[in-house]
Amino acid sequence: MSRLKTQRGKWFLLIAVLALVAVLSGCAPTAHNAYTTADLANSSSLWQRYVVYWFSYALDTFAKWFSGEYGLAVLVLVIIVRTIILPLTLKQVRSSKAMQAIQPQLKEIQAKYKDTPEKVQQETMRLFQENKVNPMAGCLPLLVQMPIFIALYNAIYYNSALRDHDFLWLQLGKPDHFFILPILAAITTFVQTWMMMKLNPTPQQGPMQFLLYVYPVLILFMSYNFPSALPLYWFYSNIYTIIQNYFLYRNNGKEAALANVKTASQTGSSNSKKKSNKNSKGAKKSR
Repeated sequence: MSRLKTQRGKWFLLIAVLALVAVLSGCAPTAHNAYTTADLANSSSLWQRYVVYWFSYALDTFAKWFSGEYGLAVLVLVIIVRTIILPLTLKQVRSSKAMQAIQPQLKEIQAKYKDTPEKVQQETMRLFQENKVNPMAGCLPLLVQMPIFIALYNAIYYNSALRDHDFLWLQLGKPDHFFILPILAAITTFVQTWMMMKLNPTPQQGPMQFLLYVYPVLILFMSYNFPSALPLYWFYSNIYTIIQNYFLYRNNGKEAALANVKTASQTGSSNSKKKSNKNSKGAKKSR
């Protein structure tokens, strides 16, 4: 049963990412050089008028702060978006640390009921509920950002100023066929996922290992085919996440060690109590 749930988690993640690819591939509008951000405000499409317009307007505003540098405007957008979803990220961190703390109990359950997988699953779920642990919490920030990716993708096409703007070696409205940015986006995605695998406990390793190899390949594929502003957003977001996780999890090893020591001491004391009870019973019988 636990293996089945892990497989479901893997397929859910794969379907979610592939859905993003399909939506982005199919929703590419025809780019018009004369089309501007102001035109989006009068669009007949509710998505363009109330979502894409504000992304395009925000990028224009941020670019003005940096003398028209839209590459830096994308960076500001990343900082704002990641700050908005920070409460969700902190919830993910708390769940991850709670998972780390209950590792000794999980190992005890697996050893105690090793011949009955159904019992292992029941006791594991009970332990998760008692400690308010969500094994799939790490996937939530990715799912929350999917609408943002789609809105940004549309904003690139509908914002003629951004689409025709150069940043470093990139033209933000066209794919980077030098392959530099796609490789950077894929590598930072791999590092981010690998980092989470090292920081998170073993019950999350199945889905995380799946993402470790599949997600960077998908990012590489999308980055090579999509306008450079989108993989630039991913690259910035990955760097932000790597730095953020370093500071959020830097004491994770110490906390896990303390939790193991605490659990070991509790187990030792309970075992000593059991032995003392047996000895007292034996003494009574001998009398």
